[in-house]
Amino acid sequence: MTRFRTVAALAALLMLPMALLAQDAFPSRPIRLVIPWPPGGATDIQMRVLAQLASRHLGQPIVIENKPGAGGTIGPASVAASAKPDGYTLTQLNTSVYRQMYIAKTNYTLEDFTYIMGVSAYTLGVVVRADSPFQSLRDLFAFARANPGKVSYATWPGSPMYIVMETIAEREGARLLHVPTKGTADNNALVMGGEVTASADGAGWASLVNAGKFRLLATWGERRSKPWPTVPTLRELGYDIVESSPYGIGGPRGMDPKVVKILYDAFRKALYEPEHLRVLEQLNQETMEMTPEQLKAFALRSSAQQKVQLEKFGLAIKE
Repeated sequence: MTRFRTVAALAALLMLPMALLAQDAFPSRPIRLVIPWPPGGATDIQMRVLAQLASRHLGQPIVIENKPGAGGTIGPASVAASAKPDGYTLTQLNTSVYRQMYIAKTNYTLEDFTYIMGVSAYTLGVVVRADSPFQSLRDLFAFARANPGKVSYATWPGSPMYIVMETIAEREGARLLHVPTKGTADNNALVMGGEVTASADGAGWASLVNAGKFRLLATWGERRSKPWPTVPTLRELGYDIVESSPYGIGGPRGMDPKVVKILYDAFRKALYEPEHLRVLEQLNQETMEMTPEQLKAFALRSSAQQKVQLEKFGLAIKE
């Protein structure tokens, strides 16, 4: 009996490392990805496909949770504030996150996130309804200059789109009427219904432009967009502005670097899969891969730049 107990004890000791390894294996259960935008928008569509593909490499499903609000910051803020840093709760990190602390009091700083991977950037632009009298961005701002407050545009408050539109208005000596929204679906609906003159947004308007329901007046990238080669960039119009709002994936502060590496490798593989590349092409977006270190550096740099812009337009809260 004593010999049997000894053998059993030795067997249990030998099995212990295997049990610990199985317990520590990541991921061993579904992962939650918080998308801080309403369902059906460009980011929601793209991130869902990316998550589905990444889940195949991780061997676990990635469950999507839409948590819109506050210009795309409520979702990330909730992750920073309450999620465990175990890799099972992730979020999209967008440029709104990097500036929100200058617009309103937040429960996070940029140090409260673990940065995992840069993903893509938006094709931003200004659209009007197809029957609008404005054939170009110059037309729109000329009218706004002559008719202060008569040209309205939809976008979310304090966003890069807001900053760009107000920057151009300032240079043109024009005054626009800003209509704050929560995202692409609201913007498109307001333009389609004739409730606003224009929308400044990412390419969530692409299908409506291609269907002939919207007219694209300008895009904001380095070069003209391939699907709309006749549409000028802001730089071509003489404004010397380039804006694409790169975004990525992050989690709460304090994640294990080994877990970050597993997630980065899975999402990186998914990023370049044909199915995901087709979605990016449909949304007129390009890959913008960044390592965890590069994404964090971009976040800090972008935040500093946006603070200056927000202070310029009187949007920054006083410290």
